[in-house]
Amino acid sequence: MAVERAVLRAWTLVLLQVALGDACASGRFTVTGECCDLCPPGFGVAVECGRENTKCQPCQDGVSFSVSGSAPCQPCSRCPDGIPKIGGCSAARDTQCDCGDGFYLLGQGNHSTGLCAPCRVCRKGQGVVQACGPLGDTRCQACGSGSFSEEHSSTEPCRPCRVCLDSEVEIQACLPHSDTLCMDKNLQILTRPDSDSAQESPRRQAPEGEGDEEGSSPPPGSPKFTPQEEGGNNIIPVYVSILSAVVLGLLLYVAYKCWSSCKQKRALAKARGGELSGVPEGEKLHSDSGVFLDTHSLQDNHPGKGGLRDSKQDSRLYLNLSPQRQEEVETLLQEAGGKGWRHLAAQLEYEQDRIDTFGRGEDPVHTLLSDWAGQEGSTVAALCSALERIDRSDVAGALSRPAQASSVV
Repeated sequence: MAVERAVLRAWTLVLLQVALGDACASGRFTVTGECCDLCPPGFGVAVECGRENTKCQPCQDGVSFSVSGSAPCQPCSRCPDGIPKIGGCSAARDTQCDCGDGFYLLGQGNHSTGLCAPCRVCRKGQGVVQACGPLGDTRCQACGSGSFSEEHSSTEPCRPCRVCLDSEVEIQACLPHSDTLCMDKNLQILTRPDSDSAQESPRRQAPEGEGDEEGSSPPPGSPKFTPQEEGGNNIIPVYVSILSAVVLGLLLYVAYKCWSSCKQKRALAKARGGELSGVPEGEKLHSDSGVFLDTHSLQDNHPGKGGLRDSKQDSRLYLNLSPQRQEEVETLLQEAGGKGWRHLAAQLEYEQDRIDTFGRGEDPVHTLLSDWAGQEGSTVAALCSALERIDRSDVAGALSRPAQASSVV
């Protein structure tokens, strides 16, 4: 009997939770079936809901805060070095810092100093319900019925679906990631002939000699579909012409991309071959002495430039830098002295999904710079400009610093 009463009590609690599921904001219940309370803003969870209901405690202004109704109070964050503070920390809100467009203040848990991190980008089928900024990261929400979102964005909300007009027919319903697709009712490839014309010339539709045969004509009342006659509104040739033009355009585009890619590869191969096999005058001091000068040292210490070069005018490809210089840049970006490779990737216009993919590798900095170096326009000047925008002038200076002349005897 005790076991039966325990089972009956458990089923009663389950049915009660199902019946009150929509009315319980937290979605959690105590062992007695009571809906667990959510802590109001400015209050953090002191004791989680379980045998008893949730117990909350107030957060301290300037010390801790809580914006979630089911989380404990979190310590207030401090703005990173060089980032201005635009709002203090209160019990219901974290410190507000001016991280700039495309970034927000990310709290570091037990660490007091926060980090300016790239804003989240909502996917297709999701809309922005809170824009990224001083109040936190982007908040995305799936588009509900009657709304859609066709692009990746960190600012655009879900838009209402289009409603087809009376003169249009719906050929595809609205989906969370695509709008309604409508077509004009007059754009029909096949038309139904008028009943009067069909009665006047019933034999014109059938082949000669088959009009009198039994069963050669369709039963009365069934639709007859015939192609448009000459001089009518037949749009089949128009569709064929448009399709041919699209296919031709795609072929031309593919041919152009192949030609452009081959041209760039030949230019890179020629530049590499010139650096590896060409020996400029003055580099080889003596054919038998075994003493050589570093090629990049001669270029960086050209007499007309005094050994200094303006990084904004440097049109060298990053791919052609010496391996030692590239390794130095990667080491500086891996150090925690400032904004790192993730900020640089955002300035180089990489999407967040691609940045996360780099971060899962063993050496994300090397992977990022190697991938970027294979793109068109990957010059030292472009990389220096991106580094200066994230306040990493130390790395930009390492890129533009003249190489030291070296000799091997």
